[in-house]
Amino acid sequence: MLQLNLPASQFRIKQVENAYFIFDRFRKKYVKLTPEEWVRQHFLVYLIEHKGFPEALLAVEQQLNVNDMKKRCDAVFYDLQAKPQIIIELKAPNIPISQAVFDQVAVYNSKLNVEYFMVNNGLKHYCCRVNTETAVYDFFKEIPTYEEMFR
Repeated sequence: MLQLNLPASQFRIKQVENAYFIFDRFRKKYVKLTPEEWVRQHFLVYLIEHKGFPEALLAVEQQLNVNDMKKRCDAVFYDLQAKPQIIIELKAPNIPISQAVFDQVAVYNSKLNVEYFMVNNGLKHYCCRVNTETAVYDFFKEIPTYEEMFR
């Protein structure tokens, strides 16, 4: 797999016939190892182990119904009252982070109404706060710690 712009982590990977699978510690099962899954595992471990995000407040592959269509957020962090706080959208490293990606997150946010977005392709990392009054994204220079976001 491609080297990412994230700290190296150790993962359990297995091969079944011609496919590779990575153990997802958050979903507690092996999942197919795709470039996007490689990014997901690295980025979520980075948030938890390096930025202090509580693993217990994380939901992976969170399903939503938006306009009678099933959508799936890559990851969502919740607060202690089970209110969504952060939507995380992950892409494979070869997928550029574009306005279309932020538009995708905005569609999810029409249902979840969070204050923060994170978008990542393993090479570029974006974190922003949504200004609900102006519908403008205020970007952080780097991914903040959990404490910095929620003190």
